Amino acid sequence: MNISISIPLKLYEKLKKEGVDVEALVIDLLVERLGLDPDEAAQIHLELAEKYLKEGVKLVDKDPVQASEKLYKAAEECIKAAAMHLNLKDILARVRRRGRWTLADLEKTARAAARGISEDIYVGWDRANYLHIWGFHEAKLDAEDVKARIPYIEKMIEKLKRRIGERKHK
Repeated sequence: MNISISIPLKLYEKLKKEGVDVEALVIDLLVERLGLDPDEAAQIHLELAEKYLKEGVKLVDKDPVQASEKLYKAAEECIKAAAMHLNLKDILARVRRRGRWTLADLEKTARAAARGISEDIYVGWDRANYLHIWGFHEAKLDAEDVKARIPYIEKMIEKLKRRIGERKHK
């Protein structure tokens, strides 16, 4: 279930100008305010990853450009979940100080997740980043190009979900 909130346009525009993902900021602030443990926070980001994955899959044939961005967002949320699950304190502290994730933070987390969880997470991240650049920003990919990368993104999400589920049951 998704709930919408309203914020003043001036505030939204200022955040966007600074490159802040408003939805991500609100989620991160709520997670921090509630003092959720790392796996609870990771599960929240995985839920977002699954939401973006579904939205991206639905859009592929109609709008490969927007599908590319949604699929990238799915992978990005998966990488954020991995950072929380692995408790990558240095990266999470930088993100908190800065108020947003950078590509460097996501890349370092993806590599750590490959070492600590599964190489499939890094492979999925790499495919998603390709979609972000060539599918979304450059709009050079068609529906078939985008579809070819979906299984990698699905697999990275599943690997992390399985890992968090295993830890929960120990």
